[in-house]
Amino acid sequence: MIYGPTVLFALGEGAVIPLIPVIAAQLGADVPTAALVAAALVVGQLCGNIPAGWAVARIGERLTMAFAGILSLGGVVALAFAPTLGVFAAAVFLIGFCAAAFGLARHSFMTTRVPLAFRARALSLLGGTFRLGMFIGPFVAAALLALFGDEHATIWFFAGCLVATILLVLFGPDPESALEPAASATRAPVRDESLSEDTGEPITASLRVAPGADGARAGVFRTLWHYRGVLSRLGVAAASLAGVRSARQVVLPLWGVSIGLDAQTIALVVGISGAIDFALFYASGQVMDRFGRLWAALPAMLLMGAGFIALSFTHDTAQAAMWFAMFAGVLGVGNGLSSGILLTLGADVAPKADPAPFLGSWRTLTDAGGAVSPLLVSAIAAASTLAIATGVMGVIGLLGAAAFARWVPRFIPRARP
Repeated sequence: MIYGPTVLFALGEGAVIPLIPVIAAQLGADVPTAALVAAALVVGQLCGNIPAGWAVARIGERLTMAFAGILSLGGVVALAFAPTLGVFAAAVFLIGFCAAAFGLARHSFMTTRVPLAFRARALSLLGGTFRLGMFIGPFVAAALLALFGDEHATIWFFAGCLVATILLVLFGPDPESALEPAASATRAPVRDESLSEDTGEPITASLRVAPGADGARAGVFRTLWHYRGVLSRLGVAAASLAGVRSARQVVLPLWGVSIGLDAQTIALVVGISGAIDFALFYASGQVMDRFGRLWAALPAMLLMGAGFIALSFTHDTAQAAMWFAMFAGVLGVGNGLSSGILLTLGADVAPKADPAPFLGSWRTLTDAGGAVSPLLVSAIAAASTLAIATGVMGVIGLLGAAAFARWVPRFIPRARP
């Protein structure tokens, strides 16, 4: 009940995502417009995080997931029967919006229910379930295309996954009632409740909710302002990690094309990199729980930053294909070591009593980093070269590593028994 709905949602989404530009082209979109339609999914996620935080805080994780599943099902039906490109793009946006609500609801649940001692492993496993769906989904799509010869078969597969998800959420055992919130005894003493704002000073446990004047829950925007210090410091570092991750998905295929590799070779290299990434997701949680968050965040950012910079110098070498394959593996290792970090850091600094509004702001920041990164790569490559764009992403990775080294110990000191 905790991981199953996430696997189902991600599996269906992962099957549909690769075919969104294809179906958009069938509806009359040119290449730039098809890319814009595909980007509507990310825009929907960005727009959905803060409303999702509001919803989870008021109706709970289970109902938020159920409503998100039902709305997503409506979006999938619209995908299947979209008469125009505009309707299709709106449906893609709605699915992204609901995906944000679905992800935040489960993130909030894990934040309040999982004890600190194994929080990182639990959240790395949650991140791994998303990766599993996104990893297997394209293969399911390929099998459905071979069987039915119609891209709409993947849309109906997504619909089936959503129906199963909704039924599981509504009629399965409710984890919210079965599992009590994690005891705070495992934590170090929490700072005084009387603090009126986040000053950016070191803390020893999760930040608390900023109470209203009447002691009621603070709203989403008040929570965002209250914790602007941690969001503008650790949140920006997290956004840089999301940006470097997203750049990897764009740079590797473009690099393969740029050095003259065929599509099959590029797919093989990117697939191996993804397999390495997926294989390491639980190891990241083990490292974070046993040695501290920084021991996963810093090596991941250093590997990806250095990998991008080194790759940027290999474009015109005689062994460009070999270097491409090698550094794709390095980036896969770095990305795998970062699995669950954004979820875990967000849970660590979220208000203990009511994390959803804060997590909405946190996830908006990280999603924004992931959305801006491909645009930055495209703009720099258009103005100069792909090698320079790749090197710039490497520099961002190293700057992000420095930011993590500076802010993780300040906001999230390593837990002591």
